[in-house]
Amino acid sequence: MPGPKAIVINLSVEAVTDLTKLIKAHQTGQQMVLRARIILAAGQGQSNAQIARQLGLDGDTVRLWRQRWQVLEPIPLSDLSVAERLEDLPRPGAPARITAAQRCQIEALACEKPEKSGRLISHWTNREIADELIHREIVETISPRHAGRLLKRGGSQTPSDPLLADARDG
Repeated sequence: MPGPKAIVINLSVEAVTDLTKLIKAHQTGQQMVLRARIILAAGQGQSNAQIARQLGLDGDTVRLWRQRWQVLEPIPLSDLSVAERLEDLPRPGAPARITAAQRCQIEALACEKPEKSGRLISHWTNREIADELIHREIVETISPRHAGRLLKRGGSQTPSDPLLADARDG
């Protein structure tokens, strides 16, 4: 026996054009492309089960994006673009305790030679960088481990001659 009837999605010509552009654009992330394909298929009258089979997805995923599109449908595309409609919602959890500006300062510090800060070391360790961040009042408090993790995430942007030692120091 078939399940409940899927929500009807009526796409304007502009929405179809924007969804198609997103799918064809080389810089569009794969999750965004998948969501755009879901909405286009829904706009063509396909059922959630058909879309799920066609795209190799779970029916709940198709249902979620169909519902999310339907909720945002009354908002004009000039106020909320197709891409914005297909973005992830903010994740729950505690807000970030380190701002983007602080992250930039942390990365800039890691690119400096430790001697410039009066440190008698040739490469930053997690502990030394955490101490210097607190000393310069960039952050109020930070553990050596967290300082190291922050710098590791941005590792592709560090200079070719790394100034942060890869020692497990806390």
